[in-house]
Amino acid sequence: MLQDLDLDILSCDAFAGCPDVVEDGATFADNALKKARAIARHTGHITIADDSGLEVDALGGLPGLYSARFAGEPADDRRNNEKLLHELSRVPDEKRGAQFKCVIAIVDGRGREKVVEGIYRGVIIREFKGVQGFGYDPLFMDTQSGLTFAEMDAGFKNIISHRGLAIQELKKILPEFIA
Repeated sequence: MLQDLDLDILSCDAFAGCPDVVEDGATFADNALKKARAIARHTGHITIADDSGLEVDALGGLPGLYSARFAGEPADDRRNNEKLLHELSRVPDEKRGAQFKCVIAIVDGRGREKVVEGIYRGVIIREFKGVQGFGYDPLFMDTQSGLTFAEMDAGFKNIISHRGLAIQELKKILPEFIA
C-alpha cells in the first residue's frame, strides 16, 4: 500500500533481533505506538506500526482490541467468525452495524511521533461470503457495494478499507518525518 512512494521500506525481518512487542495497550493507538517506539529504538529508523480490529455496535465495541483472539488462544479466524455469528445470532439485521478501525503510528529516532486513524463502517452479515482477505472479511459487508471485504478485489479493498484510509492519512504526514 506504500509502494507508490519513492522510499525503501523494510520489514522487521531486515533487522536482526527485532523485538516481539506485546500488544497490551488499552487502545489501538497505545498498541501501535508501543510497537513503533520499540522498533524505532531497535533499528534507529523511522518506523510505522499499526493496530486494527473490528468493533461491533451491538456488542459494545467488541471484539475491538481482542479481534485476533476473540475466540481465545490460539488465534483462529474461523473460530473468531463463528463466535461473532453466535454472539449476534439474535440481533436483528438493522442492529448489526460495525466498523473496522486501523490506527497507524509513526515514530522517528528524535522523539517525533504521530498517530493517524482510518475507520470504515459496514454491517455484519449472517453467513460467510467470499474467499479473499482474512479475519472478519467474510462477514463484514460494505453497504455501498453490497460486497463483503472477502468478495472484493484486494486492490479495491486496499483503497476503501480502514487500513487504506489510515494509509492515506499517513501519506499526508510522512513528508515531515522524512524531510
